[in-house]
Amino acid sequence: MATAPTAPSIAAAREALAAADPALARAHVSTPVFEWRLRPGGYEGLFRMIVEQQVSVAAAASIWKRTVEGLGGTVTPDAVLALDVETLRTFGLSGQKAKYGHEIARAQTEGRVDFDHLERLDDAEAIAALVAIKGVGKWTAETFLMFCEGRLDVFPGGDVALQEAMRWADAADDRPNEKQAYARAEIWRPHRGVAAHLLWGWYGGVKRGDITLEDPPLDPAD
Repeated sequence: MATAPTAPSIAAAREALAAADPALARAHVSTPVFEWRLRPGGYEGLFRMIVEQQVSVAAAASIWKRTVEGLGGTVTPDAVLALDVETLRTFGLSGQKAKYGHEIARAQTEGRVDFDHLERLDDAEAIAALVAIKGVGKWTAETFLMFCEGRLDVFPGGDVALQEAMRWADAADDRPNEKQAYARAEIWRPHRGVAAHLLWGWYGGVKRGDITLEDPPLDPAD
């Protein structure tokens, strides 16, 4: 079972990140203490991440509740495969997400991925195994490893909020693209997962108005 890093270990990683990168020190100084976003893993954890994508928090919670109830209270590959796509859609899932639920379940039952022993693979190997499943993109694989397995050095460079916070940290005119974000994050090894949590915390604080930047950032939507 995955365990989240302790508060002292997160604090130490933040100090190391701030010392290694003065730009990231801006976020460190402004952002309060945070906890690691650990979530249940395995097949259920990955399927839930797929279900929750591109819908509001409230809608995601409602759909997931109906899905769990519809599956008899236990979300397993066998339980999902026992129902066809149309039945899964009655729980509020889109047809595409229902199909992805089947794809992930088949990957587990056919031995193409082993959620019970995924921790035996290094980060790159685990990401490769997950993205080989239809419906699982790189961002999903990376955030699954961070949130559901507690991996400390995974960085989802394609995340737009992270890219925007990186722009603020570097006082840049443009957000880095995915390739540039990965390259920029290299200096944060072996704490890139903590750096991601720090940047998300900073980004959320600014957007809520809890944190003020010296120069207000431009809204990407403008």
